[in-house]
Amino acid sequence: MDTQKPALMVAALENGTVIDHIPSNKVFDVVNLLGLSKMDSPITIGANLTSHKMSTKGIIKIADRFLTEDECRKLSVIAPNIVMSTIRNYKVADKMTIQLPDVIRGTVRCQNPKCITNHEPMDTVFDVIDKQNGVLRCRYCNKDVNKSDIKLI
Repeated sequence: MDTQKPALMVAALENGTVIDHIPSNKVFDVVNLLGLSKMDSPITIGANLTSHKMSTKGIIKIADRFLTEDECRKLSVIAPNIVMSTIRNYKVADKMTIQLPDVIRGTVRCQNPKCITNHEPMDTVFDVIDKQNGVLRCRYCNKDVNKSDIKLI
């Protein structure tokens, strides 16, 4: 009797993007943010995978798609510290950790209904006051927004 377990195989990407170390509870937020359900290219989504670093994680492989700067900025807000690899000709061409910046412009909606950014055509500006817990502060009205309450524009 053969005691070897079969390996699960996922095709390697010739060109595209791999997003790794996604918190398990954010995998489908990333899928929705990137509009992956509307794509025709092959996509591999793994959720609740064992991770030594995070206990569980998610990973998304997207064939023939490269993320824009705007998409990376939005990802930094909903899932900071993910690792994004750009694949070209089956090799990692670029690898970076997407981190929450010190200042977020034009990406997050202010939760204060009286804030000027909700009444005038202007970009929102938030200072990140606690990267560990994901707390942002609006520069215009000083309202704090916790990561669980963040709404992207």
